[in-house]
Amino acid sequence: MTFDDDIKACIKILNEGGLILYPTDTIWGIGCDATKPDAVKRVYELKQRDDNKALIVLLDSADRLDHYVIDVPPMARELIEVAVKPLTIIYDGAFNVAHNLLGENDTLGIRIPHDEFAHRLCASFGKPIVSTSANVSGHSTARTFSEIDPLIKQGVDYVVKYRQGDNSPHVASNIIMLSSDGTFKIIR
Repeated sequence: MTFDDDIKACIKILNEGGLILYPTDTIWGIGCDATKPDAVKRVYELKQRDDNKALIVLLDSADRLDHYVIDVPPMARELIEVAVKPLTIIYDGAFNVAHNLLGENDTLGIRIPHDEFAHRLCASFGKPIVSTSANVSGHSTARTFSEIDPLIKQGVDYVVKYRQGDNSPHVASNIIMLSSDGTFKIIR
């Protein structure tokens, strides 16, 4: 299977409301169409995670932020542009995504991935894709594909072949909360 075949297979599963296990610019993630509440519910169930804990999404470009955030602070685009490490920004006033994806006060964490696979997947899909760590809630985060719990691998509808053999450890993104007035708080 080639890189492009993996992308096509993921798009098919996402369009059907299924779950994928895929490499991101950070760690491996469980993903689904972020606009489908039933798919998001399946992610929570697979992770055995309380649905009051918000999930993040990936987009291919900062240009798409306006489609999902009511008032994107100008500082957000600057931070995305200059970030050296993967950066997830939590925004106020999210819309056009599944209701069960949102945090308190309709907040939503969004990251623009820079690695080739996740970026191309997001660009090809054209909608936000859920990206949550590929682990059961409360268990250690898998830093490589080989560390992912078989329960997770078996619980998704498609497992990406690309980068499965990469054993270099990866880490989660930095996370900041950025209010529409420009104030921010470092979460991780």
